[in-house]
Amino acid sequence: MITKIYRVKGSLVLGDETQVFTKEYKATCESDIEEKVYSLFGSKHRINRNQIQIDSIEEIAAEDVQDPILKAIL
Repeated sequence: MITKIYRVKGSLVLGDETQVFTKEYKATCESDIEEKVYSLFGSKHRINRNQIQIDSIEEIAAEDVQDPILKAIL
């Protein structure tokens, strides 16, 4: 399987505030990315899936990666 790099943009509700996020992950398909976002944010911030809003998931090239950890892996 070929892994691709995806950039995820969205927001999550933390108490009375809404926090905007942009993350980059490697995965084989967009559905894997969606599950990863729900899983990581849910476990880290103790929020439900309905408190996480994913606005966009887009495939990006390796040259466009901004995350330093992901860039070091590539």
